[in-house]
Amino acid sequence: MSNFKKITYLLLLSLAFTQCSKERKFLIEKGNVGYLNKETTIQDLYTIFKKDSIATHLTSENVDVKNKLFSVGNDEYEVFLKNGKKLLEIVPIKQNDSLSKIKSVQIFDPRFKTDKGLSLNSNFKEINENYIINNVETTLTSATLFIDELNATIAIDKKDLGLNSFSREEITIDQIPDLAKIKYFTIWFN
Repeated sequence: MSNFKKITYLLLLSLAFTQCSKERKFLIEKGNVGYLNKETTIQDLYTIFKKDSIATHLTSENVDVKNKLFSVGNDEYEVFLKNGKKLLEIVPIKQNDSLSKIKSVQIFDPRFKTDKGLSLNSNFKEINENYIINNVETTLTSATLFIDELNATIAIDKKDLGLNSFSREEITIDQIPDLAKIKYFTIWFN
C-alpha cells in the first residue's frame, strides 16, 4: 500500500472513531447515559467529566437519618459545563461512598438522545410512537410515564395536560396530548 493510501486509510479510521465517540457521548440506552453505565462509580465521574464541573450535595454523616421523620437521604452529583449549563444529576446507590455505583441519572441537556431520537425536546407523541409506555402514575404535579425498554421515567407536567396542579385526578395515556413536553427524564441503573 502506498503512503498516501495508508495516510488516507488512517484518517478515515480516526474520523470514524471520533464520530462514534461523539455519538456515544450523548447516547441514552437502557443502563447507559453517555459514558456512564451500571459499572460506573461515583469516583469515576471526576475522570469522565474532567473538563466539566461537578457540584456535590452530600448527606451529612453526622446526622442520624434513621431517627428523623422527614429526611433527604440522597447524595447528588450535578454535572455542569464550564459555561454553567447543567448536563446531568446523578444519584449513587450508597450514600457517602465514592466507590458506589449509580442509582439514577436525570438528564438536563437535550443533546442526550436515544437511538430513536427521544430527548428532552421530544413530546408525548414521539414517546408513544417509539416506546411502549408500561405504566402511568399520577403525582401531585405531573404524570410519570414508565418505559421498561429504557428503564426510564419521564414526567409530563399536569399544566401540559390541561389539569390543575395538585389535582388528585388519575391520568391515563389517552388523556395526554400529543404535544405535551417532557418535564423530567430519568434513567435508572438498577
